[in-house]
Amino acid sequence: MGQRGFFDVEDRLSRLSDLGDQLEAFSRAVDFEQFRPDLERALAYSDGSRGGRPPIDPMLMFKVLVIQTINTLSDERTEYLINDRLSFMRFLGLCLSDRVPDAKTIWLFRERLTKVGAIATLFDRFDAMLRGAGYIAMSGQILDASLVAAPRQRNTSAEKADIKAGRIPEHWKDKPAKLRHKDRDARWTLKFTKAKPRDDGSMPAVNLAIPAFGYKNHISIDRRFRLIRRWKATDASAHDGARLREGLLDRSNTGSNVWADTAYRSGANEGFMERHGFVSKIHHKKPPHRDMPPRTRRSNTGKSVIRSRVEHVFADQKSRMGIFVRTVGIQRAEMKIGLANLVYNIRRFLYLERINAV
Repeated sequence: MGQRGFFDVEDRLSRLSDLGDQLEAFSRAVDFEQFRPDLERALAYSDGSRGGRPPIDPMLMFKVLVIQTINTLSDERTEYLINDRLSFMRFLGLCLSDRVPDAKTIWLFRERLTKVGAIATLFDRFDAMLRGAGYIAMSGQILDASLVAAPRQRNTSAEKADIKAGRIPEHWKDKPAKLRHKDRDARWTLKFTKAKPRDDGSMPAVNLAIPAFGYKNHISIDRRFRLIRRWKATDASAHDGARLREGLLDRSNTGSNVWADTAYRSGANEGFMERHGFVSKIHHKKPPHRDMPPRTRRSNTGKSVIRSRVEHVFADQKSRMGIFVRTVGIQRAEMKIGLANLVYNIRRFLYLERINAV
C-alpha cells in the first residue's frame, strides 16, 4: 500500500467520473431542489424554536431514497453502502467526516412521506419539469400492468379466509409484533404464459400458470417519449382493465389513441373512452372456440408494434432496478412503486437528453 496523498479522494472521484458515474449524471441533469418545497410541506418539521437536534436535510434524505431505489437496497444495506462508496457520498454532498443517516433514520423519513401520500406530489413535480423541458405527453398513450413481487406470507387456510374477508385473524390480535409483519394487502394471482414447444416441435395442450404474490404497477406511458405519465399501485389480484377508468388515462396527451392488450378490452372501457374523446387501439380478443379472423389478427399485429413499447419500461425496472417490495401494506408498497416510476422517468430523461444532444 502506497503512501496516502492529499488529493487521493479527488483523484478517485475524477476516475469515477471518467468511467461514467450515473449519479453524477443525475445531479447534472436534474435540479433536485425543485422537490424541496413539496418535501418540506409533507414532512412538516418544527421550526426549531423549542430546541432539539435539527433534522437531516430533506433533500439529502430524498436522494438517499433515489439511491436505494436504483439499487434495490434495504435500509441497512443503504446505510453501509453510503459509508462505503465515494460515488454515493458525492451524490449526497457528503464528505468523509460527515454523518451518514442510519437505517432507522432512512426508514422514518420514508415512513413519514408514506403516511401523507407524498409520492404522488413528487412524481407530478418531476412530470411538470419534464413538460417544461419540452417532453410533453404526445402521440397517444400505452397502458399496461406488471407484477411486483413481495415476500410470501405463510398463512393457514383459515387465516387466508379472514384476510380475504378484510378481518384480522383472532389469534393475531394479541400479538402486535406478528401483526406488524403480516402483509394483509398483498394478494396471490396467476400469471399465464405460453408453454415452450416440446423437443419434437409439438406444443403442449395447456399453457403455464405461474402463481405470484405481491402487488401490481399499473402505468400509462406516452407513445412519443415513453415516459410514465400516470400510474396506480394495487394488489396483484386487481384486474388490469378496471384500472383504465380510475384515472390511468392522461387527458393532457396531444394524441387521442390508447393502446393496450386484451385485458383492457371491455364494453365499459370502450364506452368510457368514447365519452371522454379517446380512440381505442386495444387488442381484440380471440373468439371462444374459434380461430381468430385473419383481419383481426393483422390488426392486432399492427397494434402490438406500438403496444410492446411499454414492456421496455417494465424490463428496465425489473432488470436494472430489480424492483421488489420489502415493506408491509399497500400504502408502503405504493411509496416503493411510485419511487421506482419516478426513478425510471429520471433515467429516461437522461437518455432523451443524451440522444438529443448528439
